[in-house]
Amino acid sequence: MADTLDSLTLEQQIGQIFYIGLPGTELDNETRDLIRHVQPGGIIIFGRNVASPEQLRGLLDQIREMLPVAPLCGIDQEGGLVDRLRRICTPMPSARTIRQHGDLAAARSLGRITGEVLRLLGFTMNFAPVMSIMTDERDLLSNGLYSRSWGRSPGEVLGYTMVYLRAMQGTGLLGCLKHFPGIGAGEVDSHEEMPIVRLSHDDLIAQDLAPYIELFQREDDRVRAVMVSHGGFPNIDIRQGIAGGLLEPASLSNGIVTKLLREELGFQHLILTDDLEMGAIAKHCDIEAAIVRAFFAGVDMPLICSRPDLIRRGYHAAAATV
Repeated sequence: MADTLDSLTLEQQIGQIFYIGLPGTELDNETRDLIRHVQPGGIIIFGRNVASPEQLRGLLDQIREMLPVAPLCGIDQEGGLVDRLRRICTPMPSARTIRQHGDLAAARSLGRITGEVLRLLGFTMNFAPVMSIMTDERDLLSNGLYSRSWGRSPGEVLGYTMVYLRAMQGTGLLGCLKHFPGIGAGEVDSHEEMPIVRLSHDDLIAQDLAPYIELFQREDDRVRAVMVSHGGFPNIDIRQGIAGGLLEPASLSNGIVTKLLREELGFQHLILTDDLEMGAIAKHCDIEAAIVRAFFAGVDMPLICSRPDLIRRGYHAAAATV
């Protein structure tokens, strides 16, 4: 792989850091042109890309054949509300449903079955588990995480996600913890606006970050990927030197990505953003600025999940910056 990467042109190496979505179920001319132009390092699949098992496996195989380096092929297959495969598979249960039954064995089964199904379909990565802690108080918030959480306490989230992740990664599928450093306390959905989390650094370490820290230290079930949220953390990450300070989304913040995740917590593997087309980003800066800020924050791979025009603009912004 190193020899292959070394043989790539600069433009191809830039493409390797992009994780992109596709418009439809087929490799039509527009989609082929987009993939040839960007040559991405990752492809993320949504429900709009799924028609049948054979179609989906064929789509991913064709994409791999087009690219000089096999891309990561990912999907958000959590179960419950976030179930991209419901058209072609029996619907999978949500994390909350399993946790309410106190069923660790079901969490293990969900991880194993999810991994086996996704590997058969040609995937190499699943953007799960969700690490949010949803207490009774947080359940009342409109942040879209109600049914996606594995627990009401750090210990509960750790117990279920550890079992789920171990089973899933045991099938050869890469998991991805999300949404760092925790947006369960945010009052809005980041698809619409930036969720503000007013916890202090110490409170984050003791609560929302505690399961991450424990999983990072495990050698047998090594966490290889983390998705950073678009949450704002005013009590730990206000940029200094600007009148009134400036609140940045975590995904674009050097203080969160590099200082907290890389340096303080010691995570040295793959860091991705949440989708940069979400309202939390799009309402505050254009895609060009978001891409550049994400890279300077320390992100390895930004996600642009839908619009081909924004994917091209983001790619060109990265190339111009390099």
